[in-house]
Amino acid sequence: MFAEAFASLPDRPASTPLQEFRMRQQRLISQFRSDDLLILCSPKMATHSNDVHYRYRTTSDLLYLTGWVDPEATLVMRCVEGTWKTYLFVQPKDTLKEIWEGRRPGTEGAVTDWPIDEAYSCDERDEHLSNWMNDARRVYLRGGVDVEVDQLVNEAVRKRDRARQHFGTGPVTIEDPSAIIAELRLRKSESEIEQMLYSGKVASLAHELAMRHSRKGVTEYQLQSVIEGFFSYAGGSGWSYPSIVGCGENATILHYTVNSDECNWDEVILIDAGAEFRGYASDITRSWPISGKFSEAQREIYALVLKAQYAAIDACRVGQPYTAPHDAARKVLAEGLIELGIISQTLDEALNSESGELGNWYMHNTSHWIGLDVHDVGVYKPGGVPRTLEEGMCLTVEPGLYFGAWRPDVDCPPRYANIGIRIEDDVLVSKDGPVVLTADCPKTIEDIESIVGVPLQ
Repeated sequence: MFAEAFASLPDRPASTPLQEFRMRQQRLISQFRSDDLLILCSPKMATHSNDVHYRYRTTSDLLYLTGWVDPEATLVMRCVEGTWKTYLFVQPKDTLKEIWEGRRPGTEGAVTDWPIDEAYSCDERDEHLSNWMNDARRVYLRGGVDVEVDQLVNEAVRKRDRARQHFGTGPVTIEDPSAIIAELRLRKSESEIEQMLYSGKVASLAHELAMRHSRKGVTEYQLQSVIEGFFSYAGGSGWSYPSIVGCGENATILHYTVNSDECNWDEVILIDAGAEFRGYASDITRSWPISGKFSEAQREIYALVLKAQYAAIDACRVGQPYTAPHDAARKVLAEGLIELGIISQTLDEALNSESGELGNWYMHNTSHWIGLDVHDVGVYKPGGVPRTLEEGMCLTVEPGLYFGAWRPDVDCPPRYANIGIRIEDDVLVSKDGPVVLTADCPKTIEDIESIVGVPLQ
């Protein structure tokens, strides 16, 4: 099953060229002063249990600026006699450790194959940082990633020695560079879009395989294994977030991740799952009937959510406020629920953020940024005003309706009891209009009913 699906994937896109990483670095340092020092640390390995670690994933900012994925890395950027240089502290070559844990690029490999001017062993980091900070007045550092570097920088700022007294050497302030880097990451390059398209195609095929694997007695965890297994089979680095696989009333729990129940024949399953490829996330949600045929009530709700999603996608246009997709989706959902008799209020009343009945059945936002993080960086409302969408921005579009009969806070219509529907795609804002990066994933009622339970030939 996986082999047939894999054969339909396009060739993997080329890796991001080193020149592009250099351009990203240049865009960043163009906002710095010559006496600034940037330090970006990789996170520590996290222990799962005893001597077993969780799968390692470095910070997205390090990926964005260098493409480096290994642990124990620290990126430094500093100006030397009018020229900015990029340094990387990395794990040194160590034959014994490489026998157990895998080959290391080492300092020579870092300079040869990554966008780095000079590389040093991570064992030398603190000594170099202490010396370089003597020439800096401001240190850009995101705290809380590496406590040892935090302590080193804080001590340098607090230091009151004779050199500082006589010559004014050493840093006097620390600033977090996250907001500056976030603005750079918010608009995707052609290379980034290619990675995201491939991630979206992998996730789309994985969802389709799960649809085809749906059958009487299937469990949530079996469908989860189909999807996540294909993520790895297709050469991704696994999931971009823990998969949500909920049948029946579990589909009405927004972030349900237990994924342990058997699915009933008359239930709708909601699967929210995305692949990661070279650090780039996809984020797809699909909902379908386990039986392969929507009941009349399921069809009514599904058709309404799909209509809302189409309207929201169409609002992802250059010049529109970030809130436009959400406003479009809410309007369609409210109108549809009024028509179905589920909401008794007027349209304006239903859309009221505090007292509107729409909030009983649709309680989350329609969109979030997506890129190197599934909930990617970038302020949504700078200064309290919704950001204007620009070419190259990528966001999800994910309206939904959730009728949890188990909830004590609402009177759930019996006809729609325990129907949970969400439909989510990843959308690129382009000068020619919205581009759905996950368009390969089936979502029309006709396509879903023709696929569910039907194995690949």
